[in-house]
Amino acid sequence: MTTSLHVLVTGGAGYIGSVLVPDLLALGHRVTVVDNFSFNQSSLLDCCRHDGFQAIRGDVRDEALMKKLLAKADVIVPLACLVGAPICAQRPLEARSINLDAIKMLIDLSSKDQRFLSPTTNSGYGVGEEGIFCTEETPLRPVSLYGVLKVELEKCLLDSGRAISFRLATAFGISPRMRIDLLVNDFTYRAVNDRFVVLFEAHFKRNYIHVRDVARAFIHGLDHWDNMKAQAYNVGLSDANLSKMELCLEIKKQIPEFTIMEAPVGKDPDQRNYVVSNEKIEKTGYQPAVSLQAGIAELIKGYQIVRRNQYANV
Repeated sequence: MTTSLHVLVTGGAGYIGSVLVPDLLALGHRVTVVDNFSFNQSSLLDCCRHDGFQAIRGDVRDEALMKKLLAKADVIVPLACLVGAPICAQRPLEARSINLDAIKMLIDLSSKDQRFLSPTTNSGYGVGEEGIFCTEETPLRPVSLYGVLKVELEKCLLDSGRAISFRLATAFGISPRMRIDLLVNDFTYRAVNDRFVVLFEAHFKRNYIHVRDVARAFIHGLDHWDNMKAQAYNVGLSDANLSKMELCLEIKKQIPEFTIMEAPVGKDPDQRNYVVSNEKIEKTGYQPAVSLQAGIAELIKGYQIVRRNQYANV
């Protein structure tokens, strides 16, 4: 366990932040969150009982505000982001200003002693080669603006020499700021509520990771900073490099009446297709704790509580 640190989390009221921030506070760290609360989410209300917690309603592109908040921070976790290919395609200028320019500003304004723990994405791999696992050495060939911006950001972070970049698999699972538009979450929702799904390009593969294990990866990076800094790490479940069809069959094991259909024509707007090796981070001692099956079971329970129109990014 590291000594108590002051952690600045941008976008800390989002899907990942709403899990990570309580975990950081439970470990005795002080946490300042800056978020624009654009989804009117109240996911961090329970954190207000902690003396070491502060929430600021603000914009991460506000240089004067960020300069003031940076002055007190030991660690910066830049989660503020327009997440995913669809929303970035819809709002490209905003995507660049938030996902890239705002974080480059933080790097420029920060001192050499301040550390960055940053989520990038393994969507930078774009379209992989069949049967060949993408490692951190694999050339990055993003197929969306979201991926392009994340790849450019990662280079800036790693060039600074004081960042760890987590190339996250597609996250899933329950968070206080829920997102139903993520693939596992979406397909499980359809299984629970519609009892069917129509798949486009059902053979496309990708990797998955529970949102609580994402939070654990950040804390692992904090605890193993000297060994892990200035490097990128894939973060995913090594037994969950699955095609969309294989994912749906996993859900069907828990909801047998789930009907899976393949569309004879049509394209998935997200053209990612690859398998990923997570060996590098596993060698540092990190192991995910939540299986895909356990996450699906948790989602099935959660969907008795939430409905789609409340929880999506687009």
